Amino acid sequence: MKRNRTLAAAALVAALALTTAACGGSKGGSGGDKAGATKGGAAGFNAAAEKVVNPSDKKGGTLNLWSSTDVDSLDPGRAYYASVWNYERFYTRTLLAYDGKPGKEGLELVPDLATAKPEVSADGKTYTFKLKPGLKFEDGSVITSKDIKYGIERIFAQDVVSGGPTYLINELDQGQDYKGPYTDSDPNKLGLKSVQTPDDTTIVFTLAKPNSTFPYLLAMGSAAPVPQKLDTGATYGSKPVSSGPYKFKSVEPGKGYELVRNENWDPASDPFRKALPDVVKLTITTNADDMDSRLLANTIDLDWAQTGLSQAAQVKVLQDQALKANTDDPYNGFIRYVSIAPSVAPFDNVHCRNAVLYAADTTALQTSRGGSVSGSVYGSMLPPNILGSDDYDPFGLTKGKPNVAKAKEELAACGKPDGFSTTIAVRGNKAKEVNSAVALQNALKAVGITVTVDQYDGKLISSVIGSPDVVKTKGYGLIVMGWGADYPTGSGFLQPLVDGRFITQNGNNNYSEINDPEINGWFDQAAQEADPAKAADLYKKINHKVVDGAYYLPIVADKALNWRNPRLTNVYITDAFGEVDFQALGVSDGK
Repeated sequence: MKRNRTLAAAALVAALALTTAACGGSKGGSGGDKAGATKGGAAGFNAAAEKVVNPSDKKGGTLNLWSSTDVDSLDPGRAYYASVWNYERFYTRTLLAYDGKPGKEGLELVPDLATAKPEVSADGKTYTFKLKPGLKFEDGSVITSKDIKYGIERIFAQDVVSGGPTYLINELDQGQDYKGPYTDSDPNKLGLKSVQTPDDTTIVFTLAKPNSTFPYLLAMGSAAPVPQKLDTGATYGSKPVSSGPYKFKSVEPGKGYELVRNENWDPASDPFRKALPDVVKLTITTNADDMDSRLLANTIDLDWAQTGLSQAAQVKVLQDQALKANTDDPYNGFIRYVSIAPSVAPFDNVHCRNAVLYAADTTALQTSRGGSVSGSVYGSMLPPNILGSDDYDPFGLTKGKPNVAKAKEELAACGKPDGFSTTIAVRGNKAKEVNSAVALQNALKAVGITVTVDQYDGKLISSVIGSPDVVKTKGYGLIVMGWGADYPTGSGFLQPLVDGRFITQNGNNNYSEINDPEINGWFDQAAQEADPAKAADLYKKINHKVVDGAYYLPIVADKALNWRNPRLTNVYITDAFGEVDFQALGVSDGK
């Protein structure tokens, strides 16, 4: 079945819920209304898109996840892969978290470590939280407000803890130029002034100006508690300390990870996590085709990366209704795109960037990811599940074919009538991205643009394409990538990609290094808007200006045809991550 609601409505629900929180609402968690108790449904194509497939409370067994992509980091402060954020729900808790429910209901923030949503001051600048009693880390030590503050402070040390989102730095530094706890002169290493812990169960955030999206930032791993005595800095990801229902038994980068039950997790304190399996295994493989074969044979449970079956497996599944019934193919909130870097000549000239967009064969690019089942051709950089998105398409990308004549006009306008040479960077372990790079290479060749495809190890993303210096040195004029919203608003999707204040020297995501004061200012205006519709109008303006600047070539508004083993219970797609909510899963056979 197809989802029969507009995805923009999902973002509106979340935005309205957030507005209630910002006004000081005290709505509690989901209590007994856990995922297994919500409306269920029989298996079938897209069955998990908006309801629970095989609801159950049965405990036991081993959940077997596989992936052809390794984690970027297990450190909640450093991770940026969507699947890692989803995976963190097994071992990381935060003040607020996305509810454990399917579809748009999963976008609502509920109290996690906090007793309730925050008490917000009348001027919208101060957020006060109280912690639940009896919260513990895996070693049995009590989780206090100071552990939460310390966890947040760690990300200020970008020379040590880099790669993750930096929203909280931008929001909480306020001119202090705080460099993190490792160089903190405060005797308790808790010198960040904008966050106060008057006692062990109270934490107070004081903002410089109102920000209606601030609660979303506290649901990220970068706001998770970290015990100072067990922090190992840059290597913390090799053994992160659990505050959730599972803890790490083994961590073997490039091979696999095993989670087992955390005996110090109190289910009575947890609003949504089901913690059904006894063990959660994640196996890393270099053979994606073998993984797909295992999925279709039901010897493993789920593709952890949730990026979809390979083309060969897709063809097999879509031709067999019995196999297709075990798959889901919803929009996942991602846009797959090619970033065009003005820091690399000749893309400092907008006409050379325009030429790439006009020359692109968007049907071939869509086919490179698996055809229509992989997503819809798209004309802009705000996905359909975010308020403010529209059908803006000034380059005619949704027509599905190149405009060679216009591309040649733009080449002449940028002083390169015979074309030029450039390099496209792509993660070598992402077959669909490599296919996209080759498809663009072929299309650009028709107008005289020669492209060299450079494949790099995807686990090095932060230090390769995430380093502006490396991008310039290697001449990466084009960069293949994909992005989903960090939280479900226009700022949650666009800000890391286009706000100049988010450019970092490592772990950068604004590959085009856009730093436009007008765009930056519109983000600030939107953050202070309590009305989601008015904020959406600003995000629309940002999207249009970015598209007009030819900084990005959208490939598709992403879908991913993913397999679910029929033995899995409580399977549903959550709009919070655009994929199956891992923490809800169980196994029906107890094995």
